[in-house]
Amino acid sequence: MSELFLKKLFDQKKNGLAHFPDKELAEEFINQLFNLLFIPSVGRQSSVKDLEKEFESLKSHLSSLVYDVIQNGEKAQEISSAFFGKIPAIYDMLLKDGEAILKFDPAAKSLQEVIVAYPGFYAIAVYRLSHELWQQDVNVLPRLFTEHAHSKTGIDIHPGARIGEYFFIDHGTGIVIGETTVIGNNVKIYQGVTIGALNGSNPKTKRHPTIEDNVIIYSGTTIVGGETVIGRDSVIGGNVWLTYSIPPASVVYHQSELDSKENFSFAQSADYFI
Repeated sequence: MSELFLKKLFDQKKNGLAHFPDKELAEEFINQLFNLLFIPSVGRQSSVKDLEKEFESLKSHLSSLVYDVIQNGEKAQEISSAFFGKIPAIYDMLLKDGEAILKFDPAAKSLQEVIVAYPGFYAIAVYRLSHELWQQDVNVLPRLFTEHAHSKTGIDIHPGARIGEYFFIDHGTGIVIGETTVIGNNVKIYQGVTIGALNGSNPKTKRHPTIEDNVIIYSGTTIVGGETVIGRDSVIGGNVWLTYSIPPASVVYHQSELDSKENFSFAQSADYFI
């Protein structure tokens, strides 16, 4: 290889270290935090003091990761302390998410099973933790957390999305939730759902839909556009494509009909709402 190319590559890799945390250390942190919050560890923590020591260790770990992004030690410690100050509230919200999954999935036998075995719960947990850092204007790091969850679960939730209480993801593989999405309380989403942006959306505007309270979105559906609002108490059937708002208490479905190719017109609308 030419010396010119190697120097160019060296400079780019060196410059890339600035304001970018170690990916493996970031993944290690979010896994350790999830395990500390939710996974039983008999014998490791024999007292409340032991738990406190583990939280302090993780707080230092996070401060180091944040420092790599913002290059300010004092500010990194402030952000880490503020983040861990919000952990009790995030924990309570996640227990509500777990309760929603347990309530609405007949296959779930206990909250412990949901926490340990359900990829949807893990993805929601990592999202909620990442969202807190996103709100504190920490760049890159929340994305590393949620992309790690994406790689493990197939569920892609941007840390900038705003999601309410009792959020239920069933199965989950292939779900995409974009950065400026707003989701209300008691929303249920099944596998293969995309809540995305339209091509050409302005990155500085709200690009993704708003899903109001008590909405159910079944598998394979795509809802796009920053001005698209799904009214509360609505049900969106499977394989629907929506680029427009619907009023509250609507039912939207994809109509399946058997016909020959010769009789079918692709000008027909595939979506209906009542």
